[in-house]
Amino acid sequence: MKYFQAKEVKASSIDDLRLKVEEELKKEGFGVLTEIDLQATMKKKLDKDYPPYLILGACNPVFADKVIQAEPHIGALLPCNVTLRELSAGSFEVSIMDPASAMSVVENPQIEPLADEVRAKLSRVLRSI
Repeated sequence: MKYFQAKEVKASSIDDLRLKVEEELKKEGFGVLTEIDLQATMKKKLDKDYPPYLILGACNPVFADKVIQAEPHIGALLPCNVTLRELSAGSFEVSIMDPASAMSVVENPQIEPLADEVRAKLSRVLRSI
């Protein structure tokens, strides 16, 4: 089972792309709780150069509440990660995790339909970018 979906997009910068991604996430009820700037982190920690690369931790509170109620330890698999990385000048890849794939390890039948709904929402986000 593939654990992510991805799409290549054109943008003037990773910051412009991030604004578009956040706008589309918001339309589906998600907010960004966390951000990891992989480029800056790798430079600081390893003195290694990376192209622009962001990891956004997206959360839809309505669905987070439902899955936590069904499976209290599910927080170990939250939030849903969305990555933005530069492939070449003006070309970026946006990847979203597949929550159904990630949460399949839980083996709780109450989680499956919720993960499928979140997958559908994130798929719409990716298509709209």
